[in-house]
Amino acid sequence: MKALIVLNDAPYGSERTYNGLRLAGTLARDMSAELSLFLIGDAVSCARRGQKVPGGYYNVETMLAAVTRRGQPVGVCGSCMDARALDENQLVEGVHRSSMEELTSWTVAADKVLIF
Repeated sequence: MKALIVLNDAPYGSERTYNGLRLAGTLARDMSAELSLFLIGDAVSCARRGQKVPGGYYNVETMLAAVTRRGQPVGVCGSCMDARALDENQLVEGVHRSSMEELTSWTVAADKVLIF
């Protein structure tokens, strides 16, 4: 099964991104699933390297790294990055600047598309 997860919300402040990343982490561990993860809108901030959160709170950077370590692609909307002054060298390792064209390709190839 090929799954695409699209995250829209900021990394902190609501549980939507957290829950989307929880599902992404679980799918990334499932050997029968292929996962693509796309960050768009305020979710591009999820991919910013060097996040520091208070003890006991989840860390979105760590959650993304768990997905990329398993070889699953994580794309970040380039236009959204530009609008938020996020440069490629600020991205979490394994995450890449992406485009609507790549999101379109991933959407067409996916058996399931989940939007958070």
